[in-house]
Amino acid sequence: MQHQNRRDFIKTTSLAGIGLLAGTNAFAAGFPTVRVAPDKRNFTSPAIEATIARIKKSVKDPELAWLFENCFPNTLDTTVIFKTKNGRPDTFVITGDIHAMWLRDSSAQVWPYLPLIKQDDRLKDLIAGVVNRQTECILIDPYANAFNDGPGKSEWYSDHTDMKPELHERKWELDSLCYTVRLAYHYWKTSGDTSIFDARWFQAARLIIATCKVQQRFTDRGPYRFGRTTSWSTDTVPGNGYGNNTKPNGLIHSIFRPSDDATQYPFLIPANLFAVVSFRQLAEISEKVLNNTAFATECKALANQVETAIKKYAVIKHPIYGPVYAMEVDGFGNCLLQDDANVPNLLSLPYLGAVKATDPVYQNTRRFVLSDSNPYFFKGKAAEGIGSPHTLVNQIWPMSIIMRAMTSTSEQEIKAQLYYLKTTHAGTGFMHESFDKDNASQFTRKWFAWANTLFGELILKIERERPHLLNV
Repeated sequence: MQHQNRRDFIKTTSLAGIGLLAGTNAFAAGFPTVRVAPDKRNFTSPAIEATIARIKKSVKDPELAWLFENCFPNTLDTTVIFKTKNGRPDTFVITGDIHAMWLRDSSAQVWPYLPLIKQDDRLKDLIAGVVNRQTECILIDPYANAFNDGPGKSEWYSDHTDMKPELHERKWELDSLCYTVRLAYHYWKTSGDTSIFDARWFQAARLIIATCKVQQRFTDRGPYRFGRTTSWSTDTVPGNGYGNNTKPNGLIHSIFRPSDDATQYPFLIPANLFAVVSFRQLAEISEKVLNNTAFATECKALANQVETAIKKYAVIKHPIYGPVYAMEVDGFGNCLLQDDANVPNLLSLPYLGAVKATDPVYQNTRRFVLSDSNPYFFKGKAAEGIGSPHTLVNQIWPMSIIMRAMTSTSEQEIKAQLYYLKTTHAGTGFMHESFDKDNASQFTRKWFAWANTLFGELILKIERERPHLLNV
């Protein structure tokens, strides 16, 4: 999510005046109340509150329990606007300190609540409302990454692209569409509710597939172009707005990364691997719910085509780690060997169901991205983890620490990540976008709901699979 404030480093001492922290002395004396007061919360779920109560009771580490209490409900407490529109649930989800709805972030923010929707019908409706709103967003413009709550005036309305009044930003990011499929598919699998798959949803699903086919660019470059008048090189696009030149090979172009930074080589491999999963999920929905075998066949064919291209063009032999997935390629043989903290990234591939955690190429890739061979892996006095060009050098993202734990099979590694998360929130009780590798009190984004909810998801995963790690 692109915003000038994301690059401004905020010190914890500046938070006292806005109620997030009463000062370091208050923190030293105990854990201050930093969660929004009950009467100020946007949405309350009995199932969420019961989960918080259970974790607070079962987790022996009081700081981890406190962090969970603050972080897990943060999306519901502060970012959702839930209502009924035309007789159907409708949910607008802001990211936190940016008042706009990203397709990716909104999906990821409510994702950890899915296991609880059988216990709470209103929570189920809220997530159905996210799917319904995302459907409408895609139909407005499948190339846009972020939307206003209705027509409005975006700070990016002067961008050199086909902006519409409903758009906050129009950066073509392949993963944005994949996230909407992931949420709809798993909502259906969890709830059994097929009401979200109406004619408008199917129209959006067909538009997803059509857009991805256009962005394979076999015949021409397609209609999408982007430019921005800016001093930040990663905020605009080379190649007259189409991105750097590529050789079509079946992969899908993504002109921007999940960080909202422009790709160097437009075949973004984590997004393409994610897309393979999404196309097969669309195929299953089409077969089992919509009874449309023709569309299912089209989705499967596209998934197979992209998967074949990934195997042929995206696996690079690294001089130290052997065969690894590149982050980006161009079809000419050029590649970018690094990782970025934003998901989908290479580290997160098992989390997204794109590869198995035991896959040898993934294991090689994992060793690479968690080493000093990755130019955006940083080690410092505060922690170690993956950062992003989006926040420049020496900034570690808590999201990368969380994802490292989520995809690890080593209890020692998971415990180390919990320690980093517990010691780098800078006394705020919340996760941030990034922090300085040597000084966690220097961080970006004091209100970043995706990272908060993802932390809650991690704690619940550990409770389910390795509860003893929370009881030490």
